[in-house]
Amino acid sequence: MINFTMRINALIPGYARQIVVTATPAITFQALTAEIDQWWTTNCNVITQVGDRVTFRFDSTYWVMEVVRLSENRLIELLCIEAHHLHEGLPASIEKEWEGTKLKWALKAVDGATQVDFIHEGLVSELDCYEICEQGWNFYFASSLKEYLETGRGSPYQSAET
Repeated sequence: MINFTMRINALIPGYARQIVVTATPAITFQALTAEIDQWWTTNCNVITQVGDRVTFRFDSTYWVMEVVRLSENRLIELLCIEAHHLHEGLPASIEKEWEGTKLKWALKAVDGATQVDFIHEGLVSELDCYEICEQGWNFYFASSLKEYLETGRGSPYQSAET
């Protein structure tokens, strides 16, 4: 995992992480698209085709992503086209930091499992939101998604707002 992260960060600036899950690429692709609400946030749209605009909400924070690439069972790429990121204790400058960044998941079958390489291109350590976003991805991608794929139960964000 460290080698992947170091190698990718040398080529593409951003957050990078790799997991291996005991699920097929088809099941993993489904979890990353149509079932994203089962492991990231319950308040979102699903990903169905290139050109879709998908909103991911965390209470008053939200990001609008455009689906720019979908290769069934292999690749998902989203471009952040609108950001409204608010987090108590962090500077207001974080609000738009995700705009123009890309989320990329690449899937590869490996020994009866699936290797998932994730890159949040543009989420670099110089951003004011980096630490909180890194913690978020470490939890939602590396823990919640993995748990969802291996046990059927993820830990998506559930809104505290009524």
